[in-house]
Amino acid sequence: MPTLLKFILVLCALSLTGVLHAHDPALRGEAFFDNRDKIVDMPPEWVAQTVTHEAAHQDADLVVTLNQDTYPILGPEIQRYAAERGLKIVMQSGTCGTSAGKLMQKRINSGAFCCPPGDMDRLPGLEFHTLAITAVAVVVNAQNPLEEVTLDEARDIFRGRTRHWQELGTTPGLNEPIATTARLHCTKRPGHWTLLLANETLFSPTLREVGVIPDLVARTAQERNAVALETPYMVREHSAPGQVKLLRIDGHAPTDIAHLASGGYPVYRTFNMTTWSNDPDRDRTLELIAHLRDYIEAHHERFHMAPVSLLREAGWQFIGDELVGEPSGAVLVQHHPEHHDHHHGQE
Repeated sequence: MPTLLKFILVLCALSLTGVLHAHDPALRGEAFFDNRDKIVDMPPEWVAQTVTHEAAHQDADLVVTLNQDTYPILGPEIQRYAAERGLKIVMQSGTCGTSAGKLMQKRINSGAFCCPPGDMDRLPGLEFHTLAITAVAVVVNAQNPLEEVTLDEARDIFRGRTRHWQELGTTPGLNEPIATTARLHCTKRPGHWTLLLANETLFSPTLREVGVIPDLVARTAQERNAVALETPYMVREHSAPGQVKLLRIDGHAPTDIAHLASGGYPVYRTFNMTTWSNDPDRDRTLELIAHLRDYIEAHHERFHMAPVSLLREAGWQFIGDELVGEPSGAVLVQHHPEHHDHHHGQE
């Protein structure tokens, strides 16, 4: 079994999040929307309707959607969970938009999201349950000699203000223009890439947008002047050792879970799953979500995630099971054990 990191909670006089993220507040989007009371107006007959699975899945015990980030992580565990309990759980892969569409149709028991809910996601009777957060890393080709950028430098790169790698002090061997790539998903939801730049109009006009994570990682691996944004686990999932690397931001690696949990890492995704308050299978769905939360707790180092327990310990704001705000002054200090039972692969 992998050795779990040990953390202790240290109270700070100042807000860590405010100090580290106060570069230019106009550039950073909102981490969460204060919209829990802003419920979408739906007809009474829609509100009264319960989940009805599509015809092809009428015999399913549960139907859930998973997005690009969550399917590789949670899919195999859901299959194992279902087999152990003799359940038929249908998993549908897609995006946050896929989850939103299926929820609007009331075709699924639970939908996965890689970000906090936007205003259009606050459907009557829909509940959100946070699983974890994970850093969004600045990813470059392995031939790039750069190892670190500041948050301001990262923003200037993706805004197109810094156009050549040599402007950041790289060796003459990388005297090429910077080729930025990003997946600007979920534009109407808070968090994720909007914590780097608040909206898509702030990105460079030469930015290459991609729709799927494998394409983003592949481009970065193939072009030595490329730079992209993606989570550490998904980069590892879609690249071979030695193809790409993750840059530190302001001295901290995106795989530093203690720093992420403390609220110090500036750009991250928030993973949520949903339940319906009037779903006859709500308890069964809650049991699945509780199991997945425990699974992430046990394997968070492998997935480079800060689980709910660390977020609560560090003072992140929750209402029920839903993460609704950043911490207000607590920081986790990481303590490395003297002996390591197992060393994970390249990060």
